[in-house]
Amino acid sequence: MTRRAPPPAPPRRRLTVVDWLLFALVAAALGYVVWRVNAVLVYNWEWHRVLRFVVRVDAETGQWVANLLLQGLFTTIRLAFWGTILAAIIGLIMGYWRTCNSLALRIISRTYVELIRNIPPLIFIFIFYFFIASQVFPALGLNNINTSSPWVDNAFFRFAFGDPRLFSNFLSGLICLALFEAAYITEIVRAGIQSVKKGQWEAGRAIGLSRFNLLRDIIFPQAIRKILPPLAGQFITLIKDSAIISLISVQELTFLATEVAASTTKVFETWILVGAMYFALCYFFAFVFARLEVRAGRSTNR
Repeated sequence: MTRRAPPPAPPRRRLTVVDWLLFALVAAALGYVVWRVNAVLVYNWEWHRVLRFVVRVDAETGQWVANLLLQGLFTTIRLAFWGTILAAIIGLIMGYWRTCNSLALRIISRTYVELIRNIPPLIFIFIFYFFIASQVFPALGLNNINTSSPWVDNAFFRFAFGDPRLFSNFLSGLICLALFEAAYITEIVRAGIQSVKKGQWEAGRAIGLSRFNLLRDIIFPQAIRKILPPLAGQFITLIKDSAIISLISVQELTFLATEVAASTTKVFETWILVGAMYFALCYFFAFVFARLEVRAGRSTNR
């Protein structure tokens, strides 16, 4: 085998008797849970009452459109997308500050990380929403944006941020999520930068590179390979953590699921369906990131 040849594929594993026994135990446990729900609780399953909140027929056009649960899922995806971008920007800056020579910047970034990571997310969200956003947003005029303005009342804005009338709530939840997740991304970036061998720093300084050029051309290209996998996991974590901001009336999936469960009184069906929607969304992104990681690994081995 030549030096540049790719590593051999791992051998395919076959199911053993122990594997089949474990599958049987899991199936038996699930069957027992279903039996207990039907026999002990005597629960009347009515999935159709909940499924109609996923899609509905528009009375005016006669076409299928998204109903409450699907609208909440779209809001969750918007929060995850914009929250990841904002958290990555904050985390990249703070992660660099954690490793720079300036003592003031290191103190600021360390204080930010320790403050966020050691406060429960629920309390942090309440503090931000009731004490910070309630003062800053009115001063910036975000609570009174003109919803009929062409900058707001257009298809792109609705696709990217949802209903313009709920933009201030959406923005509050988005900033809460981004600030919370950025604290963990900060540590990921710091660990990635510090994982680069000391000799790489010394070699860059020896050829006269400035710190900015050293980071841009030598350090970050090597650190990014170690940063991307945990960043992908943090993106999936952000999707799940978005359920917390339902407590400040951001109309994402969990908030609207609560309304559906209350209006239909079908608690089991609602939360099982919502759990399946979260699982499908997170598993899809986990699968995509795993494929990208395999491709990146193949490109580096060439």
